[in-house]
Amino acid sequence: MATMNISLPDEMKEWAESQTAEGRYANVSDYVRDLIRRDVRRAEGVARFQAMIDEARKSPTREIADINVYFEEVMQRNRLKSDDAA
Repeated sequence: MATMNISLPDEMKEWAESQTAEGRYANVSDYVRDLIRRDVRRAEGVARFQAMIDEARKSPTREIADINVYFEEVMQRNRLKSDDAA
């Protein structure tokens, strides 16, 4: 495992140490690793969401004059997917 030294303002250092003192983490390194893991998951989620938005922007758009027609189409597609899965 690699080692990294970081500088923190006193307030942040005290906060990190308080997380271990309260028993949430075994040590400050565990706390920092957990923060990084969470940030990675968040960034991956944002990237997936952005990819979905980008894909939707590429798709042709159409106007739905009747919302009931739209919902019926969605329900029909879902029924077809359910039938295919069975």
